[in-house]
Amino acid sequence: MTRTLDLNCDMGESFGAFTLGEDAAMLDLVTSANVACGFHAGDPVVMRRTIRMAKARGVRVGAHPAFADLYGFGRRRISGERPEDLETQLIYQIVALQGMCALEGHPMTHVKPHGALYNMAAEDADLAALCVRAVRAVDPGLVLVTMPYSETQRAAEAAGLATAGEIFADRSYAPDGTLTPRGAPGAVIHDPGQSCDQVLDMVLNNRIPTTAGGWLPVSAQTLCLHGDTPGAVEICRTLRAALEAAGVQIAPFV
Repeated sequence: MTRTLDLNCDMGESFGAFTLGEDAAMLDLVTSANVACGFHAGDPVVMRRTIRMAKARGVRVGAHPAFADLYGFGRRRISGERPEDLETQLIYQIVALQGMCALEGHPMTHVKPHGALYNMAAEDADLAALCVRAVRAVDPGLVLVTMPYSETQRAAEAAGLATAGEIFADRSYAPDGTLTPRGAPGAVIHDPGQSCDQVLDMVLNNRIPTTAGGWLPVSAQTLCLHGDTPGAVEICRTLRAALEAAGVQIAPFV
């Protein structure tokens, strides 16, 4: 049986006079795009342009909502928001991208929370349930991209929301399956060879290597590549070539 894997990229993160990432080049390589919705990065013009480029290449598009944190690029852990307010902010972002997709005739297929929101929800059952409610409020047919072993995955499954299990090419994993915090040594993998070895292990051997030297079983549907990582296009090109050489078919999870 041929192994199939989606390649997704967080993108559309330029805004105003600021350019971040090489979205056009990445869209030639990936099969799904998670588009920033203006709260951590992106703006309406960039959102619409990214959707148009994705449609032209047959790339699936999803919303990439975040905490309201332009200053910190959505990577600061924010607490104290009233749950109802945060849920409404997430709904607003998802609806905004869904509307742009409808305008361009390229239906939105999924949602992937960004940065600190993604990581906090993976560990916090209440926050995970809030994210799931926000997605379901917009469209219960959307797929929620989640990390294996996360509270988000458990909350989505309990609510009957479809999920796509996600693995990371450029991040290391703690023994409990969470991502190593970005400030910790070795959290971000910069060596393309190490990144490629980790991906092939996760996809072909169905196991996540952890910083403790062990492994966790995994069956992933999508592999994330961060568009803001230096050299992201070349890393993506190398990973895609290695996966295809190993007999993996690159195709959208939806």
